[in-house]
Amino acid sequence: MGSSNTALNDDDDSATESDNDTATRTDTDSDTDSETETDEEFRKRYDTGPFREGEKVLAYHNLRIYEAKVLKFDNRSNGWHYFVHYLGWNKNWDEWVAVDRLMKFTEENRQKQEALNKKLAEEKKAEFHTSKRGAGRVFHFKLKHPKGCRGKKRKNDSISKEKSAVPSEKIASIQLPLTLKKQLVNDCEFITHLGKLVKLPRIPNVEDLLKMYLDYRSKKDGTNACSVTDSVREIFKGIRVYFNKALPVMLLYKSERQQYDDTVTEDICPSTVYGAEHLLRLFVKLPELLVRADIEAETLLELQQKLVDFLKFLQKNQNTLFLSTYHVAEDVETSTNKQDN
Repeated sequence: MGSSNTALNDDDDSATESDNDTATRTDTDSDTDSETETDEEFRKRYDTGPFREGEKVLAYHNLRIYEAKVLKFDNRSNGWHYFVHYLGWNKNWDEWVAVDRLMKFTEENRQKQEALNKKLAEEKKAEFHTSKRGAGRVFHFKLKHPKGCRGKKRKNDSISKEKSAVPSEKIASIQLPLTLKKQLVNDCEFITHLGKLVKLPRIPNVEDLLKMYLDYRSKKDGTNACSVTDSVREIFKGIRVYFNKALPVMLLYKSERQQYDDTVTEDICPSTVYGAEHLLRLFVKLPELLVRADIEAETLLELQQKLVDFLKFLQKNQNTLFLSTYHVAEDVETSTNKQDN
């Protein structure tokens, strides 16, 4: 009996230990699986790189620094990227940026932002006082915003007098290629007849276009690139200034003015927002504007040659640089929806 009981007890103990081991292993395996899932979930949820979703940051955009908010993130093959919304700006400006364009929102970085933006504002102000020598003189003029004009007739009469006072050989002649003329016709059709607008901001913008052209000229001119490009660079620096000053005055259709007011502020240059469509309009107005500039015939001839070459560059890359379709303005879209309802 005793031995039998002992055998039973040993078996019971063995069974108990076996059950315990099994339970322990099961618990351990379960814990391990649980920990693995938790780690993966944790990494997926919290591994966002240097910045997290919803975080307020400082972001570089067109040389300036703006306050922004991280909306989402993506760890790509070339590093972390963040989709940001610029605080106080239309959602059309929302974009994906690489991590090197973001900074933590700290007092030290805020001071960097203020210093940089102040420096750029001073440079922008100085830009309107370009040298009065050479090509720089061409772009030294004053324009007034339409709101400050009293009567179009008086203004047009003034321009006509200026034209009549200038010898015909000093009136610039800038011939647009036929395909670019058609581009202007389509541009007018989209905006004035169909009620559409160029979607802003444009990529490439005017500054991008001018840089692309300078790079093109540099490669084309080869060994003499240095001297020739300096001359061209001076002229197109003036074109950039010209565009920024002329756009709100004479390069917009009436239906585009609200979009301009909503998009361009004191610290935003039109040349960083608008693209080839509006830049081309400037070339239609240039002969009229150059009448007001006191420039020598030789300088005017050089200017014309460079501008015509730039137009050929636009024509050559027309399919890439110009939009083929415009988008419906929000107010028009809203009005249409109301009528449908």
